[in-house]
Order: sequence, then structure tokens, then C-alpha cells
Amino acid sequence: MTDHVYKTIKVTGSSAGGIEDAVTKAINKASETLKGLRWFEVCGIRGSVEDGTPVWQVTVEIGFTLED
Repeated sequence: MTDHVYKTIKVTGSSAGGIEDAVTKAINKASETLKGLRWFEVCGIRGSVEDGTPVWQVTVEIGFTLED
């Protein structure tokens, strides 16, 4: 097994399509500028109501490996 050193960041995705979609949006956006994404953890779920529709906001902590 290889030893890894990780850095973590927290990002929040939002979606009227649901919690999973909000998580996916957050991870996809982070992957545009970061390499080596390895894992994520949901840190918080909240939402708002816009015109009677729930809009989910999900904060995820994302771990990625640091380059040598």
C-alpha cells in the first residue's frame, strides 16, 4: 500500500434536483481545478425554498493527494 498525504477543502453545491445532484455539482466543479481527488464526506445539508420548490445546499469536504 502506498503512503498518501491529503489536503482537504470544503465546497458547497446547490441544486433543485436533489441532494445527490448538489454533491455531484460540487465535486465536478472542484475537479475542474484540482487533480487527484480521492474521497469526499458530506459535512452539512441545508436548503431554501424558492417559489415552493426546495433547493438543496450540500457542503462536502473533499480530499485530494498532494503531488510529489
